[in-house]
Amino acid sequence: MDILRFITAGSVDDGKSTLIGRLLYDSKSIFQDQLEAIEKAGQVNGQINLALLTDGLKAEREQGITIDVAYKYFSTPKRKFIIADAPGHVQYTRNMVTGASNSDLAIILIDARKGVIEQTYRHSYIVSLLRIPYVVVCVNKMDLVDFSEEVFLNIKKQYLEFAKDLDLKSIHFLPISALNGDNVVDLSTSMPWWKEKSLLGFLEDIELHTEEESPAPRFPVQNIIRPQTTEYHDYRGYAGQIRSGHFTVGDSITVLPSGLKSKIKAIDTYAGSLKTAYAPMSVAIRLEDEIDVSRGDMLVVTGQEPTTSQDLEAHICWMDQKVMTPGSKYLLRQTTNSVKASIRSLEYRVETSTHEKTEQANLGLNEIGKVTIRTAKPVAYDPYSKIRGTGSFILVDEGTNQTVAAGMLL
Repeated sequence: MDILRFITAGSVDDGKSTLIGRLLYDSKSIFQDQLEAIEKAGQVNGQINLALLTDGLKAEREQGITIDVAYKYFSTPKRKFIIADAPGHVQYTRNMVTGASNSDLAIILIDARKGVIEQTYRHSYIVSLLRIPYVVVCVNKMDLVDFSEEVFLNIKKQYLEFAKDLDLKSIHFLPISALNGDNVVDLSTSMPWWKEKSLLGFLEDIELHTEEESPAPRFPVQNIIRPQTTEYHDYRGYAGQIRSGHFTVGDSITVLPSGLKSKIKAIDTYAGSLKTAYAPMSVAIRLEDEIDVSRGDMLVVTGQEPTTSQDLEAHICWMDQKVMTPGSKYLLRQTTNSVKASIRSLEYRVETSTHEKTEQANLGLNEIGKVTIRTAKPVAYDPYSKIRGTGSFILVDEGTNQTVAAGMLL
């Protein structure tokens, strides 16, 4: 079965953790000891407090908010799921960016009583920035507005109006009540006007088209395999994970950033050799020529090369308490590559709730902006909008080894 990775986002108390708890509970994906533990913890409005299934930190339970990204796993006969429950507060924007970076779909919750608010704009912008292919807008707490179709349609109209400025590829809307389970796993009897699928039905049936299916083959080298045993005396394999496209024995290969060329002699796996390997398989590629290939280099099919440059433009989300100022030096990590880098300039800061661009001298914690970066050696990359696997990076403070920013190359 394939895996659908999705993130839930919404304002504080919109019901994100309750929605995930409801999905797990109604799909019979909770262990008996977990169920007994949350039953002992108390009830909300006479029902089990399902939010406790994801709000694991003591501070989260005390405040009734999500702080860290909680990952939950469940499956149905049709598909496996990995859920990232992301915090809604602006204070934890960096946590949401982290949770959304590997997601195929985003569920954005809106309180039916409040409609579209500032946090909705912020989360939708981040989803757009991270190029998440699918967005499901769940209008939650429909039980508190008498399951009104008019309220639902007004919120849908309001959301679509501001979403025109965002590059969101696919938007779907669902009226739900996470607390009661309406339209979450089973269709609601309280909303006979809703003729489409429940949330789980939609998640099971949505067709995934990921960047791993991109025709541009990309293979960052992670390790060089040299057993030097009697049986494999001359073996030299380049191990790693195919980030996009596919590679076939006989393909002409260019090694970046050096530009050296060869052909694929063999593709090996633990289970045996293959003629063709596809993303996201982990393999060892052998070449016909003994050329200089190191960790951090990228193998690509000749004629389908990505951009190679020392001057990069990117959007970054700043994750450090210490503000970012132009001229600062960091370690840039992209795919398996690590290179010294310097932030040359901050072009602008983005106000995520209004999408306005403002000139700033620096970036603070949780702020997003466009920067130019100069690296010590050329970096092979694709724009993040085309291939997320080669278009994303992090910046690391060499002194503390702390990740200070996550970036998306333009």
